[in-house]
Amino acid sequence: MTRRIWAIALNTFREAARIRVLYGILVLVLGSNLLALLLGQLSLNEPGRVARDVGLAGISLFGSLTAIFLGVFLLYTEIQRRTIHAIVAKPISRWEFVVGKYLGMVLVLSVLVGVFALAMIAMLTVQGTGVSSGVVKALVLSWFEVLTVAAIAIFFSSFSTPFLSGIFALAMWVIGRLAPDLEAATRLTAPAIRITTKIALEIVPDVHLFAVSGRTLDGSAVSVNGDFVPWSYVALASGHGLGWIVALVALAALLFHRRDFV
Repeated sequence: MTRRIWAIALNTFREAARIRVLYGILVLVLGSNLLALLLGQLSLNEPGRVARDVGLAGISLFGSLTAIFLGVFLLYTEIQRRTIHAIVAKPISRWEFVVGKYLGMVLVLSVLVGVFALAMIAMLTVQGTGVSSGVVKALVLSWFEVLTVAAIAIFFSSFSTPFLSGIFALAMWVIGRLAPDLEAATRLTAPAIRITTKIALEIVPDVHLFAVSGRTLDGSAVSVNGDFVPWSYVALASGHGLGWIVALVALAALLFHRRDFV
């Protein structure tokens, strides 16, 4: 079983490596880092702050969008090309196929986040700012955010079309990112909207937990440019993301198992 899943994961990694869009995203990330260097020079003695904020924002934005793109298309491509018929005819379970696809996405996204992180570290080194422990923690949290978004995308892709899957996954990511703001806004709205919003927030992964820089946590302001969260928070947030990943991939495997490809 492990060998079959790993074989699918490696094949998914090789398939994703041939997608030219990913190389375009790499160029955009490198361009954003160069832009951060320029903005840092224009800022008033705050080049390090600008570099950290722009770098982490780029990893979160481009990493999550890439995760949605891969999660939506990699699974659907097998159905569109009719190669899924040959795959399910072999001695392999559909859940193994889904898990293998997700693990292949994890490999691709981990490489991309690693490249993004190296570009950011190089940018900070050029500026003479250095890499603090807060930056390392923020990078770990960003990595788990990207993997969680990938699980959301593959969940919708298991039963819907690429267009709808992309819309749903993007909406869940945005809602999860804005969860604290939406929760605060519900106190000022009508009861029906308040209840609907609370239900939506309960079924959406709390991806805002991975982007806490500049927010207030337990009554204290935390920032990657100053006092940041402890490693215990990183562990708890990572465990939260891992729980959502397992649940979403399991649901995706169940729905994919019940799907009719005729």
